[in-house]
Amino acid sequence: MLIEVLDKPLLDSVRSALAEDVGSGDISAAIIPATQQARAHVITREAAVVCGMAWFTAVFAELDTDVTVQWQVRDGDRVSSNQTLCTLSGPARAMLTGERTALNFLQTLSATATLARRYADAVSGLPVHILDTRKTIPGLRQAQKYAVRTGGCHNHRSGLYDAYLIKENHIHAAGSIHRAVEQARQAHPELLVEVEIEHDTQIEQALAAGAGRLLLDNFSIEQLAAAVQQVAGRAELEASGGYGLENISLAARTGVNYISVGSLTKHIQAIDLSMVFD
Repeated sequence: MLIEVLDKPLLDSVRSALAEDVGSGDISAAIIPATQQARAHVITREAAVVCGMAWFTAVFAELDTDVTVQWQVRDGDRVSSNQTLCTLSGPARAMLTGERTALNFLQTLSATATLARRYADAVSGLPVHILDTRKTIPGLRQAQKYAVRTGGCHNHRSGLYDAYLIKENHIHAAGSIHRAVEQARQAHPELLVEVEIEHDTQIEQALAAGAGRLLLDNFSIEQLAAAVQQVAGRAELEASGGYGLENISLAARTGVNYISVGSLTKHIQAIDLSMVFD
């Protein structure tokens, strides 16, 4: 299993999701005798890239450790329609209670990984990294970033604390690009300082200030190519804004180092999964 997330964030998200769904108790499952045992299997109704096995399994482990989940796939596997992903056995009450929460994690993270794989395939063989953004589902930031990696793309900063991204409003508030970068360097010299570039006239300003990466916001393909020539390796270049599956390879061929795509985590459609009791 390609699990790289910390146990605590994973368990916190699982416990929060269960608390939201179960509340004071699952009154529907309570009509089933406590001793009743059951078997079930999970199938996908469409082709996908699997992701979220650890979250799925953790849901049932939280409810009843006697529930056994046996996986027939691994995170990152491509699966086809009607393929069985796993089988479950154990107390019927716990399996019924955990069904929706477990599937919610699996269908959402598999959707993220599936879309990430499409983007990764679209630039296969090109020297570029497709990055996610902070446009994630609240509470699922690290889970979705794991799914992005599982699908073959890469992570941008985790949040507002681990790298600088100096945008238009930061520049206005600081007074200039130079002042903004200078303050960042003084505060945390060890961190990446990236500056958002909205006009090509700002490129030399950001380079002179010492920015390590330039975010070329809503640049056309022609403008990206020109910026690559102008910068000539003096800083990393990241393209962002308006790049989808239909034009991502064109942007990649300009020579930028990175392309950030908010759609990886916000324009997803849950994979159609079902848990069928035997």
